[in-house]
Amino acid sequence: MPKISVEVPEELLDDLDEHVGEDGKFVNRSEAIRASMRKTLDMLDDIDARQGRMEEER
Repeated sequence: MPKISVEVPEELLDDLDEHVGEDGKFVNRSEAIRASMRKTLDMLDDIDARQGRMEEER
């Protein structure tokens, strides 16, 4: 799996960390970020489909 590096404001990391760990929904930051990316991309796909911008499947 490729690794990426991004700069993230401290306040976003603080918010993210509230959902990570034993009492959180995610095991670690990476899992939380991947889940967020998947959900965001799914939402963007839904918006594109409603706007007629999705490429037809081949």
